Amino acid sequence: MNAQLQDAHAFRPMRLADVEAVIAIECEIYPFPWSYGNFRDSLSAGHSCWIYEFGGRVIGYAVMMAAAGEAHLLNLGIAGDWQGRGMGRRFLLHLIGLAREYHAESMFLEVRPSNIPARRLYVTEGFREIALRKKYYPAEDGREDAILMELEL
Repeated sequence: MNAQLQDAHAFRPMRLADVEAVIAIECEIYPFPWSYGNFRDSLSAGHSCWIYEFGGRVIGYAVMMAAAGEAHLLNLGIAGDWQGRGMGRRFLLHLIGLAREYHAESMFLEVRPSNIPARRLYVTEGFREIALRKKYYPAEDGREDAILMELEL
């Protein structure tokens, strides 16, 4: 990646003022999005909440909880028009680095079985499937399971 493109992207802590931009992306990419209150509460709880900017535009966000030697990636989203360009991988690697800085020994996440691109990304970065959470996510026809994945750090 050339220096100009590298300078155009940045990760920074999320602020309450970012939540409207985050919600716009969340509603675009997920059929059952988190609410404004979910993000506000994550910020208030002191979770590790991050913004991914490219050229000054919010193109992604993440919420991670870290405690007791574990990190749990609660939400990660990349704007639809930025997906498929390696931005999700770059953001995930940033979050893995943060989890290590928090002295986490493992990082966990849940993913929908139907979210093949995300599952592929997680596996290629070393996550492994460790459990199935039945009827975890809301879905059009009721509930969808979640695959619990772990990365040993």
